[in-house]
Amino acid sequence: MFTYLRKRFARHITERSRRRARLVSKDGRCNIEFGNVEEQSRFVFLVDIWTTILDLKWRYKMTIFISAFLGSWFLFGLLWYVVAYIHKDLPEFNPSINHTPCVENINGLTSAFLFSLETQVTIGYGFRCVTEQCVTAIFLLIFQSILGVIINSFMCGAILAKIARSKNRAKTITFSKNAVISKRAGKLCLLIRVANLRKSLLIGSHIYGKLLKTTITPEGETIILDQVNIEFVVDAGNENLFFISPLTIYHVIDQNSPFFHMAAETILQQDFELVVFLDGTVEATSATCQVRTSYIPEEVLWGYRFAPIVSKTKEGKYRVDFQNFSKTVAVETPHCAFCHYNEKETKAKEKKGYDNLGFVMAEAGETSDTQM
Repeated sequence: MFTYLRKRFARHITERSRRRARLVSKDGRCNIEFGNVEEQSRFVFLVDIWTTILDLKWRYKMTIFISAFLGSWFLFGLLWYVVAYIHKDLPEFNPSINHTPCVENINGLTSAFLFSLETQVTIGYGFRCVTEQCVTAIFLLIFQSILGVIINSFMCGAILAKIARSKNRAKTITFSKNAVISKRAGKLCLLIRVANLRKSLLIGSHIYGKLLKTTITPEGETIILDQVNIEFVVDAGNENLFFISPLTIYHVIDQNSPFFHMAAETILQQDFELVVFLDGTVEATSATCQVRTSYIPEEVLWGYRFAPIVSKTKEGKYRVDFQNFSKTVAVETPHCAFCHYNEKETKAKEKKGYDNLGFVMAEAGETSDTQM
């Protein structure tokens, strides 16, 4: 019992270490961080402030949103209070009855803050207003109005752009939990299933993959994240897909494939990560989006195929059963690509005849009658 628990625990630790080493998570997020970035390079993020704001998480964005408005209201409230203080409009100066203030009904810091709020958001209650007595107050009113429009445009635009990002459309594109390796149309293939959960199409979709692995060059250089192109196709090609129902994309494992030298017994000992990308244009907004996911060796099942998912109802409609979306079925599959192609060559040779080039047919000469 203790030995079993120890093996179970060791397997769990191994799986956790593999998950930590994953570059791309199943939902497409990249597990990478940048260290020792110079201070000058960090200043670039402030130069591109629009993209920086869009990339922030919602809690930070809302903090900036609230702080921008509250800070501007309070700052201009202080300025309006200073204007009233300099012009001696406040009650503590005991202004005369004929005194005309710069701003009507500002009696302290609270009323100055309320006037700043009413001015910037254009509420206009009509109780507090600027008079023509002070040129400074008029210029301050103009400056706050212009700055208020800029803050409203920038912050509201950032919120709207965050909501409308095509990245959210990618959430409705899902990949199968596992990839499978089996025969398809007489070829050994790696297959992945992808589905669009919305009825609106992705226009001009394109599917491709990258195999990430550690390689050592002939010069002795170790490349940690070496990228190898993986071509994925469907029966109708890998571009301009009619992506209305789930598709099964596949990669043919031939002599040019990095999976050619792998086998069912050795694939779990391999160190690689297969990242799959789907690019397309959202039909509703014409914005481009990218969906990605990844598969590690434990998620590549050798000798399986996907269960059927599309059926036709009695009413003539096509029904997609997502309960079987990631379900796999065991099938007879060669345990390696090399064996599969040797088997095909052997069967092909059995159906052919071969000429013996060393065989020469000799014609027999005429024989004479035997004389007695």
